[in-house]
Amino acid sequence: MQLGAFSLSLAVKDLAASKAFYEGLGFSDLGGSGSDDWVILKNGETVIGLFQGMFDKNMLTFNPGWDQNANQLATFQDIRDLQKKLKAKGYQFAQEADERASGPASFVLIDPDGNPILVDQHR
Repeated sequence: MQLGAFSLSLAVKDLAASKAFYEGLGFSDLGGSGSDDWVILKNGETVIGLFQGMFDKNMLTFNPGWDQNANQLATFQDIRDLQKKLKAKGYQFAQEADERASGPASFVLIDPDGNPILVDQHR
């Protein structure tokens, strides 16, 4: 099962302060302007997203259809197919993708320790 590009999405209190902190650690802009309260940063193959006021908790994030540089992949497993396979394995969802739709969608799983896992397809 290919979940796509991996990143850690951090719920931050002050986007500018958090961005400056991570830039000091060598992270640089990968996406987002900050004007809508989020940015994506990268250091080597490590990708983090900083989100102010959007999430209650930090979460693991996977993006089907993207590589680690946010480039679109020619082929990938659609999020609805991933969801169906996980449902067949007995996984419970906190949020589900509409299986009748196509294109962008997301679902959320909660791991046994209460950590949210967002699978977010952008195309």
